Amino acid sequence: LATRLMLGETLKSLDLKTKVITHHGAKEAVFPFDKFPNVDPVLGPEMRSTGEVLGLSKDFGLAFYKSQEAVGMALPKPEAGAQILISLSEKNSQAAEALSMAKAFSDLGFRITATEGTAEFFRKGGIDCQVVAKINEGRPNVVDLIVNREVCLAINTPSARRNAIADEEAIRKAALKYRVPYITTLAGASAAVKGIAAAINGSGGVRSLQDYHSGIGTL
Repeated sequence: LATRLMLGETLKSLDLKTKVITHHGAKEAVFPFDKFPNVDPVLGPEMRSTGEVLGLSKDFGLAFYKSQEAVGMALPKPEAGAQILISLSEKNSQAAEALSMAKAFSDLGFRITATEGTAEFFRKGGIDCQVVAKINEGRPNVVDLIVNREVCLAINTPSARRNAIADEEAIRKAALKYRVPYITTLAGASAAVKGIAAAINGSGGVRSLQDYHSGIGTL
């Protein structure tokens, strides 16, 4: 359609109709960080992805869950004792979203462990959590939890502070090495908890693209 417009046709002549799409799609990039264990798996301006996957579902959360499953980092289920690690740098500027995300994880049955500042923030918001030390604050610390496989998900939003960057790099490398799902944005964490909630009763069967497209209607 775009090509036909560039060649001189008008929008009216294309007889376009508004489509009603009843499914959601969530794309996720595939990165080769596991091939380079000593490289900090953080994104920059360079193109580092080696491909992408697509999760489709009638539910947004489940589409996101499928996309994570497809890249080999399936999100955890809230089994007995399941613990997640959270460390947020910009929690105050996005307080409502951060508290909503943490409460949703807690309501699903996850135990929340957070670094001191984040834990104090959550407690003031009425969310129960345990405190874990940062790397330079003693043992056990955030990396120990990952190495000992005591957490099933790590959520850490990046900071611009130099001393915090070293901690974050160590967390990212440990999460990658021990294959613990790792999220670096509040938006991603919010999508993850929606996906886990949707997938508790199963992630659904396989449907073909043709089947999805057959369900697209017009107004």
